[in-house]
Amino acid sequence: MKSSSPKIQRRSISGVFLLNKPLGISSNAALQKVRWLYRAQKAGHTGALDPLASGLLPICLGEATKFSHYLLDSVKRYQTTIFLGHSTTTGDTEGDVLQQCAVPALSEQSIQAVLQQFTGDILQVPPMYSALKKEGRPLYELARKGIEIEREARPITIEAIQLLSYTADSITLDVTCSKGTYIRVLGEDIAKALGSCGHLTYLHRIKTGHFELIPSYTIEYLEALSEAEREALLLPVYSPVDHFPKVQAPEGRAEYFSRGMESNIEHEAAPEALVFDGDKCLGLAEITEGKRLVPKRVLNL
Repeated sequence: MKSSSPKIQRRSISGVFLLNKPLGISSNAALQKVRWLYRAQKAGHTGALDPLASGLLPICLGEATKFSHYLLDSVKRYQTTIFLGHSTTTGDTEGDVLQQCAVPALSEQSIQAVLQQFTGDILQVPPMYSALKKEGRPLYELARKGIEIEREARPITIEAIQLLSYTADSITLDVTCSKGTYIRVLGEDIAKALGSCGHLTYLHRIKTGHFELIPSYTIEYLEALSEAEREALLLPVYSPVDHFPKVQAPEGRAEYFSRGMESNIEHEAAPEALVFDGDKCLGLAEITEGKRLVPKRVLNL
C-alpha cells in the first residue's frame, strides 16, 4: 500500500506578490502554485489572464485578499499583436480559423487614423468565449457547443493606444484600458476597421492599477528561493490601496478599531482611508463629515 504524501502545513502569511504569469496555464493554476510555494492559508488573484496571455498577475495572500477587488476594478495596460488576414472562433490562436480576409496595404497614417476611432469612451460587445454568464452558465460553455447568443454592448474606456510596430500583416500595440475591456475583441474590431479581419497572437499585461510588471518574478524564480527570500519579495498587505489617504488611529483607540468600533477623529472627511497604529496597518475606514472613524475592512495581522 502506497503511503500518502505528507500534507503541506499551511501558515498565516499576508502580502502581495507581483507574478509574471507564463503562457499556457490558467490564472487559477498560477495562483495555486504561488499559494503552495508560500504555504499560504488563503490567496486570490486580481483579474484573470487567459492561458494564452502572459504578464502581470498580482497575487494577494492572506489578509491582502481583503483589498484585491480594488485591483479588479483598476486600469490595466497591455502589449498585444494583432495578426491580420485570419479570424478565429476565440479571437486568439487557441481557436479554429473562421474566415480568411484580404489585408490592405498598411501605413502608419492609416493605422493611426483607425486607432483614433477606438480611443476614449466606446462600446464593446463581449465575446462568446468569456466567463460572462447567461442563466447561470458561462458563455464559453455555450460557445464550445456552437451556440451563440446576443450580447449587449458594454461601455469601456480606452485611455491610450500606442502603435509600437507593424508589418504587412500585423500590428503591435500598447493599450491602456478600463476594467471590463476584452483585448481580443478590440483586436478584432481594429482589424475590421482596417478593412480586414484578425486575431491576437500575443497578449502581455504590463500594468495593473499602480503595480508594474517585474519580469524576473516568475514561478521558476520563486521555486529557486528559500522561504525567507520569498517572504522578502512580498509587498505590504495594504499595497493595493497604498494610494489612499493614511491616518493614525486616535490615541488609545487602535484596539477598538480592530474590534470594528467607531471613534472620533480630527481629520477631514474621506470615503476610504488606511488606518495605522504606528507602522502597523489596522485596516480601511471611512471618515465621515462628522469626524467619525468608521471601520470598513479590519485586518487581523
